[in-house]
Amino acid sequence: MGSKQIAQETFDDAVQENITEFEMDPEEAVREAVQQFESQGVDLSNIVKATKSCSLTASSFRLKINSCSLLQTLDSLGRAVADADLAEMAEQLVVFTDQCKEQLAFRYLAGQNGAYSVVFSACQLASGDRNLMLKAFYTLSAILDGQPDILDAAGQDLLLQTLKEYREDAEMTLAGIRCIRHACLKHEQNRQDFVKGGVLPLLTGAIVQHGDSADVVRTASSALRIMTFDDDIRVPFGHAHDHAKMIVLENDGLRVLIEAAKGKINPICEQGCAALCMLALRKPENCNVIMEGGGALAALQAMKHLTFGCPEKVLLVGARSALCVPASYRRGVSLPKMLTPLIYLSPQKQACMLIRNLVSRSRDFSQPILEMGAENLITEARATHKDCDDVAKAALRDLGCKVELRELWTGQKGSLAQ
Repeated sequence: MGSKQIAQETFDDAVQENITEFEMDPEEAVREAVQQFESQGVDLSNIVKATKSCSLTASSFRLKINSCSLLQTLDSLGRAVADADLAEMAEQLVVFTDQCKEQLAFRYLAGQNGAYSVVFSACQLASGDRNLMLKAFYTLSAILDGQPDILDAAGQDLLLQTLKEYREDAEMTLAGIRCIRHACLKHEQNRQDFVKGGVLPLLTGAIVQHGDSADVVRTASSALRIMTFDDDIRVPFGHAHDHAKMIVLENDGLRVLIEAAKGKINPICEQGCAALCMLALRKPENCNVIMEGGGALAALQAMKHLTFGCPEKVLLVGARSALCVPASYRRGVSLPKMLTPLIYLSPQKQACMLIRNLVSRSRDFSQPILEMGAENLITEARATHKDCDDVAKAALRDLGCKVELRELWTGQKGSLAQ
């Protein structure tokens, strides 16, 4: 994906030029414009790929109608907010949310046309009306998805204040955390601002307060994990490690996540265990705390029930936790049996990378992992998925297994060896 972006107007003008100057039909003009910009390294994920002409066909017609409808809804929502018409505002918020969820290009188009200020005003206007606030926050979450830059300081304060005021309300808490999660993904400054504003105790508190709500626990655990990301390419150095330390030392994050995962056999363990894995990688000594607290055993118990017919991500999380368990902790749980369903490429690659990371940090893990039958599983993954070859070889190498390392290029003329 290219790093450069263009405005919707620039794309529309290029399409129109193809139609008028080169006498292309609308569909061909759109395809030519897409090819032209992509060849220049332009990221078109924010663009509605249709024409301004009325003579549209098929998908271009649908996209253009939907984008026009979105702008019309935004205009209606803006009028309802300006007139303080709460009934109309509630209706338009629901429609606008559904339209924004359709694709990133629509959300970007809405953002470029002032959607954030309208939705933020709707959130303020809805203050005191719980049901209306829920609708407004659902809309805010929808437009923040994929474009966290639009959130400003006032929006951050509103989200933090709402989480504090409605900490006992599971639905409001969930809506607020979803907004924060979207705002912090791939946005380092938002992460730092929220952490400084006190979001970490609010997230861990939500997990404790609403432990019986799978959605709240899963979303809050995911948000905690995102606070430890280094995924914003615009900043040279992030505060991921500092945030991880704050989660563990100041907010008792490990214990909270472990307790939330205990006894659960639903998708709670997916994000909860993923957050534990991230904290363990950020600070490897946390592994001992996770082990002693029963976090790995909780993940293994979940895996025992979720092995068959469950999402691949849940399987992967259980695999990660299982691979962290020394032989003395396993209590008869068979890793090969649990990992057999991991037949998809992405989980296989991630499991191999986790094994490599574990044994490269501590050789003490090598023997327990080998005793669990990891070598055969990695070898099978390597044979099944060619794209898994590099990470599988790295895992086998660091486990001390025999691996054939080939020199793919010797400096001679010609292509790489396959």
